[in-house]
Amino acid sequence: MRYLDQAAVEHIAVGAAFLGTGGGGDPYIGKLMALSAIDKYGPVKLYSVDEIQDEDFFIPAAMMGAPSVLVEKFPKGDEFVKVFQKLANYLGKEKIAGTFPMEAGGVNSMIPIVVAAQLGLPLIDCDGMGRAFPELQMVTFNLDGIPATPMAITDEKGNIGIFETIDNRWTERLARVATVEMGASALVSLYPATGAQIKQSGVHHIVTLSEQIGAIITSKNRDAKDKLQELLKLVSGYELFQGKIVDVIRETKGGFNLGRMHLEGIEAFKAGEMKVHFQNENLVAERNGQVAAMTPDLICLVDYETLLPVTTESLKYGKRVRVIGLPAHEKWRTEKGIETAGPRYFGYDYDYVPIEELVKKAVAENV
Repeated sequence: MRYLDQAAVEHIAVGAAFLGTGGGGDPYIGKLMALSAIDKYGPVKLYSVDEIQDEDFFIPAAMMGAPSVLVEKFPKGDEFVKVFQKLANYLGKEKIAGTFPMEAGGVNSMIPIVVAAQLGLPLIDCDGMGRAFPELQMVTFNLDGIPATPMAITDEKGNIGIFETIDNRWTERLARVATVEMGASALVSLYPATGAQIKQSGVHHIVTLSEQIGAIITSKNRDAKDKLQELLKLVSGYELFQGKIVDVIRETKGGFNLGRMHLEGIEAFKAGEMKVHFQNENLVAERNGQVAAMTPDLICLVDYETLLPVTTESLKYGKRVRVIGLPAHEKWRTEKGIETAGPRYFGYDYDYVPIEELVKKAVAENV
């Protein structure tokens, strides 16, 4: 067990936004919410998965919807605890042992910190994705057959409700409709889990990894190349491209940010181009007409100079970025993981190929 202070939150916000692969919310907004909660209520306890009891009960909290909406529709502040307590009361649980993030992201890794601070609960060092994904069934708990419901959902107006569904795909479908009606973003609490289920199905140490990534990216008096090499070593990643954004097609539809960006190469990649397709999160990267990385592996954009993560809602013409790819957690590389969040699920006519193999092929063919 250790405490998360304001410095730790600063690093976690940046690192989680990196792992969020373009989604999961703006780290600046998330950081402000978490820092305010810690300033008011004190540091948050962080427990490793090994420190929790199998029979204890835990509830996560997260934002659902299009991340771009948060730019104009800022949370009121009491929704996080309200949705958490609604689910706890519905389940008849007098004691909740802690909370945890459902995904990595600049906002969705911060919301559980706010809940933990306000309620005096510990945060557990795990999540349900090891990255961010756009749909509710794209969770490692789902891969092991753990139901998403009962699930609570609320908005900043005070509307609140409970879903109980026949399967996790129906949870996504019905909750997405409610989220759109709530203004394209809502707060949810779902996948309530025991300690034993977290140990079996969660992605462990993700909060600590986020903090380590953020510490590297925000370190001072070091150039981008040195920090990049340390970052790639930590996450077993690859620099796939360096480029300038020359076109962005983006729309908010059905509770998602949808679109693609076009990059023209710079520096070592000056002769090339890359297209990145996204649905909240970056899903497929095509370099010079060939696939360079694909979901469920991670495709992360960072600022060319600072290495700060670039989310899909902040894409703009002329911005210079580096595209970094890294392998997904092993749970996503199973048959069910690929079926749930692989390229064909999103409508791309590709069979999943691990990023390591794509990089090796590109080097061999000098693409």
